[in-house]
Amino acid sequence: MVLEAIRYKPYSLQILNQLKLPHQIEYDDITGSEDGWNAIRDMRTRGAPAIAIVAALSLAVELHVGKSSDNAPEDVSAYIVEKLDYLVTSRPTAVNLADAARKLKKIVESAAKVDGNDGTAVVKAYCDAAAQMLISDVSDNKAIGKYGAEWIEKLAPGEQVGVLTHCNTGSLATAGYGTALGVIRSLHANGSLKRAFCTETRPYNQGSRLTAFELVHDKIPATLITDSMASALLQLKGPSDRIVAIVVGADRVAANGDTANKIGTYQLAITAKHHGVKFLVAAPRTTIDLQTKTDADIIIEERPSTEMKRMKGPRFDGEVLEVNQVEVVSIAAEGIDVWNPAFDVTPAELIDGIITELGVVEKGEKGAFDLTFAMEAHNESVKPSSIGGLYAA
Repeated sequence: MVLEAIRYKPYSLQILNQLKLPHQIEYDDITGSEDGWNAIRDMRTRGAPAIAIVAALSLAVELHVGKSSDNAPEDVSAYIVEKLDYLVTSRPTAVNLADAARKLKKIVESAAKVDGNDGTAVVKAYCDAAAQMLISDVSDNKAIGKYGAEWIEKLAPGEQVGVLTHCNTGSLATAGYGTALGVIRSLHANGSLKRAFCTETRPYNQGSRLTAFELVHDKIPATLITDSMASALLQLKGPSDRIVAIVVGADRVAANGDTANKIGTYQLAITAKHHGVKFLVAAPRTTIDLQTKTDADIIIEERPSTEMKRMKGPRFDGEVLEVNQVEVVSIAAEGIDVWNPAFDVTPAELIDGIITELGVVEKGEKGAFDLTFAMEAHNESVKPSSIGGLYAA
């Protein structure tokens, strides 16, 4: 059974409430943009691609029920643009969200200028484009998985390999299949995966709650570690488990390759370099932001201190897990100051390749990434063979 984090059809959007995983599977109804904003901000839905899709579809549902569709096309367009600007404020670091909003704005503004179009036509143009994002994301993820797996398989031809990943980058973070976890899924499907290792990903535990859930769901051989065990893992088990790569996702990739991702990613890149393990970023082209030149231009979101000081989960009495009895416990000294950045930035020099739906971008002769092909994100004439520095099997 395919794991669905987003269920959409005209007039209806449901999201899998990821705050209740892995112990409860519960879908929340999203009836409009305000619901979408709250679901993203509360992290009931998360992951850069999924955030963009849920935001876009939440407004589509709102528009489907008829709000503003009988008004003049330019008024409907202005209403949609205003709502998209509002939705972007839910998670400002995730570039996919801003990118989706920018593209959707152009679509509705163009539709509003077409002679004979009324407000309903503008709404239809928006809703069709938002629905297509859901479809396109799955196909892009499968391509990322394919190219990433082939690149990693070349590191140890004919052998099964181990891979470490961080946070959650699978079906729960995307429209389906996943980016970095999609690479692991492809390796497993090819018979090339010996074992996947996933970090706990403190303080929100997306690795232990979500990635581990997906790996168990798909029956992929996997082991959970705490974030602080990564270096010891590579030192003590790297050779025996043939761990050849660390694969992570991204919330924003700058023009030079600097990458913002879940906090803890940067330290994984450092330990990968020390232990001679390849460090790969898996992300669709929509995550590459050429307007962000370097890491200096990336704003890091800070999360509430309670995420570090409290933990929530079902009660366990030593024998029975009571999934309906959810409790919050304190794990930190009261009165302690907390610094809780949601992301960190990995410098491009620590990254060996950026896996996109067109192939794996490698550094050129000068040791730098050329990501300018991302400008052609919707140009189907762009082929992997025409892009310098791009490996595609």
